Amino acid sequence: MGVLQKLSGLLGLGKEMNIEEYMDADELENVDVLHEAADRYVKPIALNSESDLSVVENELTRGNIILLDGTPIAKQQTKLRNSINELKDWTHKANGDIARIGETRFLLTPAGIKIIKKRKK
Repeated sequence: MGVLQKLSGLLGLGKEMNIEEYMDADELENVDVLHEAADRYVKPIALNSESDLSVVENELTRGNIILLDGTPIAKQQTKLRNSINELKDWTHKANGDIARIGETRFLLTPAGIKIIKKRKK
C-alpha cells in the first residue's frame, strides 16, 4: 500500500475523491505530508455519515480548511441537506465560512477566513 493510499485512508477519502487529481506527478514525488509540519492544513474529508460532522468541526477548530466530499451520502438528499445545514450553522457560530464548490463538494474555512462567493463585475 502506497503512502497516498495510507494517507487517503487516514483522512477518510472515498474512492470518489482522489488526491492525485489535485496534484501533478512532480508534486506527488516531492510531497512528504506525513513528516512535513505546518501550522494549518487543507484537508479533504469524505462525508460518509453524520458522525463525520464532529471530525469536520474538530478540524475547523484546529484552524484547518476542509474540502468536504458529500458524494458518499448524496443519494440520501435529506441527510446531506441536514448535515450541510448543521455545518453551516456551526461554521457561522465559529466565525468560519462554507461554500458549495461542486454538486456534492463544499469548502469550509475556520474562524477568521471568509470565502468570497461572487466575483466583482
